[in-house]
Amino acid sequence: MKVIALIGSLREDSYNRQLIETIEKRYHTMFNLEVAPIGKLPFYNEDEEMYPPKEVEKFKKMIEDADAVFISTPEFNWSISGVLKNALDWLSRVEKPIAKKPVLLMGVSQGGLGTIRAQLHARQILTSVGAVMMPAVSNEILIGGAGQKFENGELTHEVTLQYIDEVMERFLEFVKKEQDQ
Repeated sequence: MKVIALIGSLREDSYNRQLIETIEKRYHTMFNLEVAPIGKLPFYNEDEEMYPPKEVEKFKKMIEDADAVFISTPEFNWSISGVLKNALDWLSRVEKPIAKKPVLLMGVSQGGLGTIRAQLHARQILTSVGAVMMPAVSNEILIGGAGQKFENGELTHEVTLQYIDEVMERFLEFVKKEQDQ
């Protein structure tokens, strides 16, 4: 299975990047994970959507060829980051490669609520473009208090890791069912 990850933070040592890297290591036998470089995408411009720049074409092709997409988002001002919104805007136009694609949302923050507000906004955006998501209940990866749960660039909080194991198992089964339809 091929999974493409979008990381909504450009910061090299972001907790959201560390979460994706932890997932890549932990589940490497279940799927191949590649991070899409969304920080290199130009701003979405409707004038260019029919003939987008090469980096946009490459990005859309990555999503089109994936079996599933992970989105790990920080929470900026109760919403998703601008770089993530820009990437989703490109994916929502013309070919719409994210439409009917299984997507798993997740996010990490220092605050106690994780990234619940950002994920609610991301869920609205993804629903509007036809992405397919599991019900949020019992499938939300909302990691708060990041400073106490990550060590040396890796998620080490065992209770959180066990919960992610459960969500990942449900998501991979969800992807298989979607592919069979």
